[in-house]
Amino acid sequence: MEESFRFKEPTETLLSEERVFRPLPEIVVEANISPKDYKKALEKGQRDLEGFWEDAAEKLEWFKKWDRVLDESHAPFYRWFVGAKCNIVYNALDRHIKSFRKNKVAIIWQGEPLGEKKKLTYYELYRRVNQFASVLKSLGLKKGDRVAIYMPNLLQTAIAMLGCAKIGVIHTVIHSGFSAIALKKRVNDAKARVIVTSDGAYWNGKIINLKKAVDEAIIECPSVEHV
Repeated sequence: MEESFRFKEPTETLLSEERVFRPLPEIVVEANISPKDYKKALEKGQRDLEGFWEDAAEKLEWFKKWDRVLDESHAPFYRWFVGAKCNIVYNALDRHIKSFRKNKVAIIWQGEPLGEKKKLTYYELYRRVNQFASVLKSLGLKKGDRVAIYMPNLLQTAIAMLGCAKIGVIHTVIHSGFSAIALKKRVNDAKARVIVTSDGAYWNGKIINLKKAVDEAIIECPSVEHV
């Protein structure tokens, strides 16, 4: 089948997984919410849905606050935080540059082979995300445009995703195991103007030629302007 991955997964094994992975005590202590607090939050969410989410939203920074938490006038097409304006990347990254987290590790990447490992602080990640966002803007991309990300699990993949979100560009992440035909379908569905990819990737000890798949796919992708 053309939609299948290049490498088969043990589907039956995954479907019958019954193991429970419990966090280490030191991880539990540092968690943002304890089991007891989780139960209280769950009860509040069931009792006061709007109040629950309004409290959660107060933990973010907004460029403009909402006029209304929930608009149910066109149910089941609900509108949350009507009139509000924020940026998810600003909250996930930018605001931490002004705090003690600036030089804290923001992302840890473990590659294949296992010897490859890299870390980026919030500030380092912030700079790289801004650089990538600037590249997209230099290509003429604007809010609402689409970008296809066809990459393995790299630091650059996260940077590309954050860079898109920062300027309001919609990104679609396409699994690096998909064939050229499957890639073509998804790029055309999104009408992506740009494809972000790498020359290749490791996969279970083998090398996948991603750029070759992109070159084959874009022959029938009229919306693509840049790779």
